Amino acid sequence: MTVLSMTPPMTQLNTPYPATAYLTGFLRSQGYEAVQRDPAIELFLEMMTAPALEIIRQHIEVNFEHHQDDELPPVIHHFLAEFDRYQLTVEKVIRFLQGKDPSLALRINSRRFLPEGPAFDAIAQMEAVSGDVLQAAFGNLGAQDKAKYLATLYINDLSSVITQGVDPYFEVSRYGEQLAAANPSFDDLYQTLMAEPSFSSEILEQLVEHYLEDTQPSVIALTVPFPGNMLGALRIAQTCKAINPHIPIIMGGGFINTELRALKDVRVFEFIDFICLDDGERPLLTLLEYFEGKRSPDELVRTYFLAEDENGQTYVHLNQNPELTDIPQTDVGAPVYDGLPLDEYLSLCEMLNPMHRIWSDGRWNKLTIAHGCYWRKCSFCDVSLDYIDRFDSASADTLVDRIEQLIEETGQTGFHFVDEALPPKLLFALAKRLIERNVVISWWGNIRFERTFSQARCQLLADSGCIAVSGGLEVASDRLLKLMKKGVSVERVAQVTKAFSNAGILVHAYLMYGFPTQTEQETIDSLEMVRQLMQQGCFQSAYWHRFVATVHSPIGMNPENFGITLVEQNNIEFAQNDVDFIDPTGVDHDSLGEGLRKAIYNYMHGIGFDQPMSFWFNKADAKASVKKDLVSKAVNDLITSN
Repeated sequence: MTVLSMTPPMTQLNTPYPATAYLTGFLRSQGYEAVQRDPAIELFLEMMTAPALEIIRQHIEVNFEHHQDDELPPVIHHFLAEFDRYQLTVEKVIRFLQGKDPSLALRINSRRFLPEGPAFDAIAQMEAVSGDVLQAAFGNLGAQDKAKYLATLYINDLSSVITQGVDPYFEVSRYGEQLAAANPSFDDLYQTLMAEPSFSSEILEQLVEHYLEDTQPSVIALTVPFPGNMLGALRIAQTCKAINPHIPIIMGGGFINTELRALKDVRVFEFIDFICLDDGERPLLTLLEYFEGKRSPDELVRTYFLAEDENGQTYVHLNQNPELTDIPQTDVGAPVYDGLPLDEYLSLCEMLNPMHRIWSDGRWNKLTIAHGCYWRKCSFCDVSLDYIDRFDSASADTLVDRIEQLIEETGQTGFHFVDEALPPKLLFALAKRLIERNVVISWWGNIRFERTFSQARCQLLADSGCIAVSGGLEVASDRLLKLMKKGVSVERVAQVTKAFSNAGILVHAYLMYGFPTQTEQETIDSLEMVRQLMQQGCFQSAYWHRFVATVHSPIGMNPENFGITLVEQNNIEFAQNDVDFIDPTGVDHDSLGEGLRKAIYNYMHGIGFDQPMSFWFNKADAKASVKKDLVSKAVNDLITSN
């Protein structure tokens, strides 16, 4: 029995999503033949060729045949005007971003080689404020990084050409996301799948046909980590069923685990046969045993499939079978990457910020050091779901063994630990074992900004190879941090993040606004706190998220404890996650969002720290009420105590 695992489009372009690597490694450890492919990256690469651009141009000319030049979207107009240059340069730029032609950097940096579309306007806007930003960011010798940044803008333009001119569901890191995310009805996805396939869908179908011919699988397994993978997954399944109607197709992943827990629409099973919830190893293993005749349907674990009631009506049945427990972290084995085109991924530089670029730059080996979250108390988080609630870890030595195995297989020493939050005790033990065993890696991951990260321990992590961490400052308000049970204070976050920065570790802060009962003044004060933290060098990068209540979080389950009322949801047949609510404070948080994003974008480029709050919000009365030196005092206390 051969299991073919695939990651549907779209995910990151710089490194493979880890789910198929985990499951392939686990299945092989159980004696199964397992192979994997990544149609996400391969679809993108197929669209970034000279012949593909010619087809894209032909589609655009048909789609816009009745438009005058001045009626065309700017990116389309520029693409048609500069088409010959795009066709000449596209494959060369891809090779450069794959690290296969570094000498091209000097031509890219000339600013005469690449056609520069609307995405390049960001450079002019920054230069209007602070002069030659590229010179400031890269200097005279940072040729590779500068060229990577310019090439990324070029790729963003071409992606916009495809989205606006050919395929509205295509984006670099997502694919038809709006059809699936928190959509109570399957209608939008179903109608799209029943319609004529788009340009990108046709390429995807050709890739899948090749995979099936090449691997001859007995079972297809699809991971759907995000809403932007669901359309691609169903397209792949649709293609597989057209080739072999009898091949079993299994689906699982983060989006499934979070949003399809109330699935009722039987039409989903026109494309796939089984849907697995939560950690995938046990459900997938029992399904394979079922295919081999070793188990009955009522022994399947957390698996959806079609069944008939006593009246002969088909319905979606979920078999839980809690008696079969999950595979412990010590037994899941190491991920394997063979079958994935590791030398084909693109290293991008999306922003002139050293921390923010890490998500899209470099080929990282993904590894989980623990399942779930050791804290699991935050009121905004989906703490009722398995991926948060069930905490389980492996030993430090086991983890170092897996790290060495991955280095030997991939030749790469960069690691992204993809835990919900790295458990400090295990993290410190891992750092010590890496040093003791002389294992040289560069690693980064997500943490909680808690007091256990002292200056000495941050230095230990740096010595073991830690280059960056990310964590949640969230609302930057002590009242709201307490309400959300975050377990930290703004002062503590200042001290911890400064300790990391002092150790030479880059820091990214997750931020949110619009939390229940958050006032307008608290939002303004949050931005002031962030301004001080970044100006003091506590963290280098951040991002504001608009708060959304989810049905699996304490807020969604007990809204009365947070002073809000949920809007009733009806007729949930497909996806359910986000839930609207009524906040008695009545603040128009959406009107504040643009100011928050504008400010943080400037702060990340070292600009705008001296601007008053009224500048960002275009409101004369927008003034911070917190002390201007609050963070500096907290940081000075840290320096004195160490």
